[in-house]
Amino acid sequence: MMVQPPQSAPTVDSTTFWPQLSTAAAGIDAQQQLYAPNPALCELLGMGARRLEVTPLSALAPDRPELPEAFRRVLAEQRVVQLRDFVLLDAAGLPVAVDLTLSPLAEGGALLEVHTLAPAVREPNAQLSESLRGFAHEVKNPLAGLRGAAQLIARRVADEGVKELAGLIIAEADRLAQLANRLLQGSVMSPLGPVNIHEVLERVAALLVSQGQAAITRDFDPSLPLLQGDADRLTQLFLNLGRNALEAGADRLVLRSRAEHSARIHDRVAKLALRVDVIDNGRGVASELADHLFLPMVSGRADGSGLGLALCREIAGEHLGGLTYRSRAGETVFSLLLPYGESHG
Repeated sequence: MMVQPPQSAPTVDSTTFWPQLSTAAAGIDAQQQLYAPNPALCELLGMGARRLEVTPLSALAPDRPELPEAFRRVLAEQRVVQLRDFVLLDAAGLPVAVDLTLSPLAEGGALLEVHTLAPAVREPNAQLSESLRGFAHEVKNPLAGLRGAAQLIARRVADEGVKELAGLIIAEADRLAQLANRLLQGSVMSPLGPVNIHEVLERVAALLVSQGQAAITRDFDPSLPLLQGDADRLTQLFLNLGRNALEAGADRLVLRSRAEHSARIHDRVAKLALRVDVIDNGRGVASELADHLFLPMVSGRADGSGLGLALCREIAGEHLGGLTYRSRAGETVFSLLLPYGESHG
């Protein structure tokens, strides 16, 4: 078990932040008593909220003094403290492997966040997985501060344009927090629900336009039905494609949606599919990358991570879809096909 050094971070306002967390979380008062546990924590430990609210912090990990000691450090230093590779006990007394984050609350006490560890996180590419998991921990606290600041701006300004931009910041902070949760929980898929693909594309367009780098044309088919999907993951996919285009020198983007009948997706044919094309006028895909563009660690930029397009294809696969492209200098088209009406398992 590793104890991470304390980090500076803004105090968390529980009234606006932790009730919305999908991460397992609860408050800890000055007497080291849990309060207001969220549903994710109740489910993780197999305890009802009433039982957890009469549970002292030390009872979560008997004979492990590091936990109450970490809480005392949070109060004394008003800093975030993390406990990695920790073990809590659930209602049946069984061990639960977790990472813990304790953050100071503005009203006193601390916020406890509990991140379960999935075995898959520690298998192949262990060094990269550990780095990503560490990144996910580190990014969530600044996101909380960013989200809180954006909320304050939205409340205090009268300018509707500024309020809209603050709303974008809040939505993106929430989306990135969800992404961090996925990294920490072994990429468990969120439940799929009805998605209006044009709302997703409008959100992506607004984010790209806010960077002031490209003109965006919308070419939407308004008759398209709702799709079963994960709106946040699809937003991530299209943002990655759009930002790749901008980094390839594009100053014009077209977002196009169509219905496609008898669409071939990999080795099967979908009776009806959604097709979304992201078209840009950038430099195109280098010929030496053409055969392995979607593989991890493949990038056309010296400073690129090589993860963006691999992630895009992964998200397409989560939706039983396919992602393809064609490219030449001055025009690159990435096409996403998503079937309507198919079971996602």
